[in-house]
Amino acid sequence: MIDLAARLRTLLASGEPAILVRVASALGSTPREAGAAMVVTAATSTGTVGGGALERLSIERARTMIAAGEAEAMLAVPLGPRIGQCCGGHVTLALAAVDAALLASEEARDRAQAAARPAVLIFGAGHTGQSLARALALLPLQVGVVDTRPDALATLPEGVDARALALPETAVAAARPGTAFLVMTHDHQLDFLIAAAALGRGDATYVGMIGSATKREKFRRHLRDAGAEALIDRLVLPIGGLAVRDKRPEVIAALTAAELVSVLLGKAEEKAAGPVADAASQCNSEPIASVQPKGRHARAS
Repeated sequence: MIDLAARLRTLLASGEPAILVRVASALGSTPREAGAAMVVTAATSTGTVGGGALERLSIERARTMIAAGEAEAMLAVPLGPRIGQCCGGHVTLALAAVDAALLASEEARDRAQAAARPAVLIFGAGHTGQSLARALALLPLQVGVVDTRPDALATLPEGVDARALALPETAVAAARPGTAFLVMTHDHQLDFLIAAAALGRGDATYVGMIGSATKREKFRRHLRDAGAEALIDRLVLPIGGLAVRDKRPEVIAALTAAELVSVLLGKAEEKAAGPVADAASQCNSEPIASVQPKGRHARAS
């Protein structure tokens, strides 16, 4: 994901004028959700509010603001035939000139969003653990990797929380509620110990283990001997499903990442269509409207 706050810091430091464009509201079928954002300068754009004609309009409006020294504007866009899009929804964009106050607000927003991201804890920094960490590092998740071998953690991607622990299972108890646990260490007995601890918490969003039907059966017996056989029903083994029988680490990682996205991020909520959907047939004539521009002097902060 693009770090827009870092981009804002760079632009402020250089003194280059820029506009932050954010989706303020998204009704009906839209290419991006409320909160999606991009940063526009006279020559570049970073991030996206949905691409296509919607994005072209937002970039054009932002560059007009830069040229005129405007501080704020709103742009209401029906996504219909008039702009060559058939989504049928309605997007309202908020545009604001980048300054120190805006940067501080964006940094606070980033911190809050980062803290709210679903947590994923991978046990094992072998080939598949490394591949999975790289795949998940691109997603809006808090990703941690635990291994007994510090050298195995040295090549993890930036942003991944690497933890070298002599007793990896202790990380299970310390994890926050709702964490997803992925178990793929170099030792099957350690896998069983970690997975049993994760399942025993009762609040894990997902517990998955790399392996085969044979390994699942061995783990079921392990749980039975411990008097907890029913826990096997909450275990995903093998991770990534059975539709694609490819054992390459990168393929397993891709399949497992898709599985986790479905579980942790869920399906996008159905947006309330309201009157926009009822008036879909009027998109050809519905205007693209924006509020009156404000000069830089109009900003109170």
